[in-house]
Amino acid sequence: VQLQASGGGLVQPGGSLSLSCVASGRAPSSYAVGWFREAPGKEREFVAAIGWGGPNKYYTDYTDSVKGRFTISRDSARNTVGLQMNNLKAEDTAVYYCAAVRRHTVVFIPSRSTSEYTDWGQGTLVTVSS
Repeated sequence: VQLQASGGGLVQPGGSLSLSCVASGRAPSSYAVGWFREAPGKEREFVAAIGWGGPNKYYTDYTDSVKGRFTISRDSARNTVGLQMNNLKAEDTAVYYCAAVRRHTVVFIPSRSTSEYTDWGQGTLVTVSS
């Protein structure tokens, strides 16, 4: 599956941004999607992911530092996964990447590990600064 991430930009601390990841190719709705970020001089880290907790029930996961501030969501009709980021902090500054892994079970909890994802988008830069 091919992924296209967008929505990054410059925002002041306390502001909001909405990232979007559009999937295309073979059966994009069959993939769980994760968001990761890579700050300068740091390793790529997990931010959030969306998979399935049952046949028709989404499962979401967040790293502790963004819980209550970020929301991941999925629009299957548009093959899009969004990441709404509120109350942004300077430490959220990074290149944000979306990644996908194919679902192979009815209940599919996406991994927090980058090595488990098979397809990656190109990244979009988020800068939080006054």
